[in-house]
Amino acid sequence: MASGKTLTISLMDPPYESETTTTVLRIIDAALRRGHNVNVFAYEGAVALPLKTQAAHPNPVKGTTAEEQHHPTTSGFISALFEAARAGGAKLDWVNCGLCVDERGATDWIEGVRRGGPADFVKMAQESTNTLVIGTR
Repeated sequence: MASGKTLTISLMDPPYESETTTTVLRIIDAALRRGHNVNVFAYEGAVALPLKTQAAHPNPVKGTTAEEQHHPTTSGFISALFEAARAGGAKLDWVNCGLCVDERGATDWIEGVRRGGPADFVKMAQESTNTLVIGTR
């Protein structure tokens, strides 16, 4: 059941570079499961988080295949967040900064992600119950 509250999160960490990304995805999941709407403004390296072209990989040290390894992708996590939002009646709005996307050529996203700019983040923050900015280091 929707709570009527909205959390906006801004992040810039790229996939697989720090624990911050996993923590943010868990915060988003927890908020959605409590019925809160969530806005995400991804900029800098975070625009690569929802790339469709991410692929699981084998682990040659363990001798396991990609299927056996079950290595998660951030795009898979984000797809699951969109599903959780729909299932719970909440809204997830994920905006990738267009300037950052162009710089990185990171344009092939999973369904639900949209292109935007800094003005989107300002509007999201103004209309939110709370805003969380996740910087690097």
